[in-house]
Amino acid sequence: MTSVANRTVASRLAGHHDLLVTGALGIAVLVVPILALTVPEGSALHLSTFSVTLLGKYLCFALLALAVDLVWGYCGILSLGHGAFFALGGYAMGMYLMRQIGDRGVYGNPILPDFMVFLDWQELPWYWWGFSSFPFSMAMVVAVPGLLALVFGWFAFRSRVNGVYLSIITQALTYALLLAFFRNEMGFGGNNGLTDFKEILGFDLQADATRVGLFVTTALVLIASYTVTRGVVSSRFGRVLVAIRDAEDRMRFLGYRTEHYKLWAFVLSGVIAGVAGALYVPQVGIINPGEFAPLNSIELVIWVAIGGRGTLHGAIVGAILVNFAKTWFTGLLPEAWLFVLGALFVMGTLFLPRGLVGLVSRRER
Repeated sequence: MTSVANRTVASRLAGHHDLLVTGALGIAVLVVPILALTVPEGSALHLSTFSVTLLGKYLCFALLALAVDLVWGYCGILSLGHGAFFALGGYAMGMYLMRQIGDRGVYGNPILPDFMVFLDWQELPWYWWGFSSFPFSMAMVVAVPGLLALVFGWFAFRSRVNGVYLSIITQALTYALLLAFFRNEMGFGGNNGLTDFKEILGFDLQADATRVGLFVTTALVLIASYTVTRGVVSSRFGRVLVAIRDAEDRMRFLGYRTEHYKLWAFVLSGVIAGVAGALYVPQVGIINPGEFAPLNSIELVIWVAIGGRGTLHGAIVGAILVNFAKTWFTGLLPEAWLFVLGALFVMGTLFLPRGLVGLVSRRER
């Protein structure tokens, strides 16, 4: 009876938190455009373009943290390579934005991006074909990270690689991609990456209305992704994922093909991370190999741990709060931020093992 009562309370709290998350994001979708576009600049309530872009970036990170929490919090897969899926989605969007520049680049070449002209490329590589089309580019945003997650996960889970070994392999994967994309011969801009974007779908990327539109789009995608992942973890499939996380050998003994469940969760997570990267690029205006850095993947795991692993909404809260703290500390004491981040992780592990939302949930119970 006690376990049933606990599950009932947990279910009610999850529904309450779902309403809070989607409600807060829905309010932001309505309020931010009003404060940014209709309130005069001299007003204290006016939201600057810089602030809108910063908020949009936080939501992209929240979407990325949501992807990590799906596999780590509910399936026990500690991935230290989700920055790779994020960056690949970002590069797919960046390639589309580069093709939209046309002859407005520094060298005025209507076909080749400026960095290719500078490196004396004679023709557009075959893997750039089609990126002048927005639907094709969005398909690549989903397909490329999803395919990488499918191939990597198939080999890893089929070989029953688990625990710290899997974490090391995922980190090696993202580091290998980092080294590859640094090379000019790859045709992705080398060290400088892709930048100097002009427009998206015909809208000027520097216009205030476009920035607000990107923020609203990111918030709506985050709401949709949260709803989808909540549906997944609340379903029978999600219950099997949790059982695999807690006792994989037992689930395998009962006849479940655990590698299949883990694989599809990993692929869904990779796709969500790729979409987050695609939304991130037009808002920050650049994508370079630095996004593949293993440190980035480690940092986003810290966001999830501080917010609350295995809750979904905790990942969103953790990503937003930690990145807000990063913005504040890097402006105030830039050399101290890494020490602060490390202290947050250690203190959260020692005193808040279930994260910030775990503390709130315990008090609500």
